[in-house]
Amino acid sequence: MIDPLVSLAFAIYSNKGAYAVLLGSGISRASGVPTGWEVVLDLVRKVAKLEGGVCEPDPVEWFKKKHGVGPDYSKLLDGIAKTPAERQQLLRGYFEPTDEERSQNLKLPSVAHKAIARLVADGYLRVIITTNFDRLMEKALEEVGIAPTVISSTDQLVGALPLAHSGATIVKLHGDYLDTRIRNTEQELAAYDKTLDTLLDRIFDEYGLIVSGWSGDWDIALRSAMERCSSRRFSTYWTARSPLSEKAQKLTELRRAEVVKNRDANQFFVELAEKVSALSDLSAPHPLSAKMAVATTKRYLVDPASRIRLHDLVHGETERLAAALIEQASMRQVETPKDHPKELLSRLLKYEGQTEILVAILAAGCFWVEPQHAKLWIGTLRRIAAIQNRSDGLVYLINLSRYPALLLFFSAGIGAVAAGNYHTLADLFMQPKIQQAGKDVPLVSGLYPMAVMEDEVGHMLPGMKQRRTPLSDYLYGKLREPLREYLPSDEDYQSAFDRFEYLLGLVHADIAKNEFNNAWWGPVGCFLWRGRSFGESHMPSVIAKELKESGANWPPLKAGFFGGSLEQATAAATKFNAHIGRLGYY
Repeated sequence: MIDPLVSLAFAIYSNKGAYAVLLGSGISRASGVPTGWEVVLDLVRKVAKLEGGVCEPDPVEWFKKKHGVGPDYSKLLDGIAKTPAERQQLLRGYFEPTDEERSQNLKLPSVAHKAIARLVADGYLRVIITTNFDRLMEKALEEVGIAPTVISSTDQLVGALPLAHSGATIVKLHGDYLDTRIRNTEQELAAYDKTLDTLLDRIFDEYGLIVSGWSGDWDIALRSAMERCSSRRFSTYWTARSPLSEKAQKLTELRRAEVVKNRDANQFFVELAEKVSALSDLSAPHPLSAKMAVATTKRYLVDPASRIRLHDLVHGETERLAAALIEQASMRQVETPKDHPKELLSRLLKYEGQTEILVAILAAGCFWVEPQHAKLWIGTLRRIAAIQNRSDGLVYLINLSRYPALLLFFSAGIGAVAAGNYHTLADLFMQPKIQQAGKDVPLVSGLYPMAVMEDEVGHMLPGMKQRRTPLSDYLYGKLREPLREYLPSDEDYQSAFDRFEYLLGLVHADIAKNEFNNAWWGPVGCFLWRGRSFGESHMPSVIAKELKESGANWPPLKAGFFGGSLEQATAAATKFNAHIGRLGYY
């Protein structure tokens, strides 16, 4: 029989955003946060001590006898702390960590909270229902860049957007700890306001449900809402470390829930997040899909009547990739430095899977390009290069968000170089724009390996620890297969790759004219060290020889590079080669 957790992972992955999570006190108590009733009991014990009474073994009964009423949460707080500010300060000690508690990882988001937040950040979960007063879930979401809509009172509910339009939403059924209107007593938990009942009816009808840390015993109104829902559009999964109570069993039978046994919340949600992530990785496009896309692209390129079909194919793949990248723009941050290599490779592989088809299409398109098709490739690069990760967080992850655009840029550019299509290469270099320091600059000025991944980060890539140009070397291996059809010889592939990178650095240097010690800085790649011992095969030497022999007929000049000026091209090559020489490679 298939593990229910595996079934749930498939369900969440296949029905993105269709599941809600119901979190009970169990998930917060694991972080050392008390329930509302435990806060009441603790306050009663403190009152009894100050009033000289003995409240044990039954603090509630003592309070009733002493004060004539049961210890209602709101009234008790009002009696102890007279102003809202005083009440807030009193409650903070129960729900917010001291320095000592923080050092022990208490009253902080648990592993489970963080795993749920990752699923929310990746778009798999959107609705979280909780009976807890604390803000651990909100804090976990904030750590991954999500600012959720929080509904903790009726007035907030009345003004809230429909769930379909509000992004990540936390429904705090019993209120927030800084609001004394929280529901806590048996009477308060017996019935909800009509507006909250209506919301729960919709959630239980329209969403699947994952229940964790909730016993089902005390929350009468919540239990009634689940019992009212007769439809089951999606499944219910209920985690349990111990046998369910009689009331919980009846609910699981009513909703035909899958009970996931022998897992605590931390283990359950971490395993769930990992399995959903694995499904995402396994669902990356199969190489055959890329081959089919290339075959279709070539068929459309040679048929003038298929111009619209070609546009629709490229536009559709571009928008598919753009949607995936935009959804990932607030990816979770890394917990500790030891996680960096794993996270780097994980994101790199994910980006590569998502771009595989478009990489193949652009390589084919720019190799077989006709002038009337150039706008397609330019438009694709412009669209993808404009998408970047959020502007806060770890710098290397922000920079890495441009890796998909870099892959497309290299595949298109090397394809153009392989066919000698320098007009297309000039368009790729100059027409798409990218944001740099608040300005729009040509792609050649802002998109190159070192701008996407600094060398010290690139050294974390497999096999790249000792490389002088790690990301360039990595790209060289990564793009070999997509370009093999156009460059079957390894020697020809190396030459085209190095030529593209050298021209990228040369044109960058010519535009920026960033001079130091009579040299112009420009990005370098693995051409830097490759062939330097053999002179003629070293790309700076190859280009210098071509310029000398071809003069004004040098193909890049005729395509418009360097304003068509041989003098400008020669000066740029001299200055850029001086920079390469300063690095000890020319």
